Amino acid sequence: MISIVIPCKNEAENLPILVGEVHAAMAGRDYEVIVVDDGSTDRTADVLAELARSAGRLRHVRHDRSAGQSAAVRSGVFAAKGDIVVTMDGDGQNDPAYLPKLADALVAAGPAIGIAAGQRLKRTDTKLKQMSSRFANGLRERILRDGTRDSGCGLKAVHTSLFRQLPYFDGWHRYLPALVIREGRGVVHVDVVDRSRIHGKSNYGILDRGLRGILDLTGVWWLRRRRKVVPSVQELGQ
Repeated sequence: MISIVIPCKNEAENLPILVGEVHAAMAGRDYEVIVVDDGSTDRTADVLAELARSAGRLRHVRHDRSAGQSAAVRSGVFAAKGDIVVTMDGDGQNDPAYLPKLADALVAAGPAIGIAAGQRLKRTDTKLKQMSSRFANGLRERILRDGTRDSGCGLKAVHTSLFRQLPYFDGWHRYLPALVIREGRGVVHVDVVDRSRIHGKSNYGILDRGLRGILDLTGVWWLRRRRKVVPSVQELGQ
């Protein structure tokens, strides 16, 4: 089974469109959709209840207060029943058509690969967000050398067991390729095309993506340096 994890906050208008597109993209596959409501104050809970009744395959996980996008992703990962988790943003900018492509890329790459990471070819964010993202990605690549030009893309496929092993911190979801490499696994990339948001505005701001990311980057660099050898483990005598 594939578990689609969608963190969201105050996306009541976008969710009916997005969830419908997810079901269409995953038709014919064994999958579940887990929407993690990060303390929304709009009609998100009511919308999700109706979508679960009408379409099925939808699970609603709710935070009693907003804890941030990383926390929402993590809650979805630990709720997942599938062997593979594919993440995407809840604002509709990630195209669900890429969900099966990411899952297939991860499986085709074999056990040595731990993550299939989406990389956006065309950005629809504001110029300020694009500039902030380019700066953060460039700095991250120079320091971590994870081979990923766009680690902030919400579209990623990761083996569930591996996902749950990764060290957690706020901002963690933007460093998944580097954290997967730390566990001795590789990364494959899938080019994706971003879309424009239809309703509402971003609930996770530039400060989260930019300035706080400098502190996160330092922490991930330290974590990488503190694990230089990843042995292959096997139990003998069985």
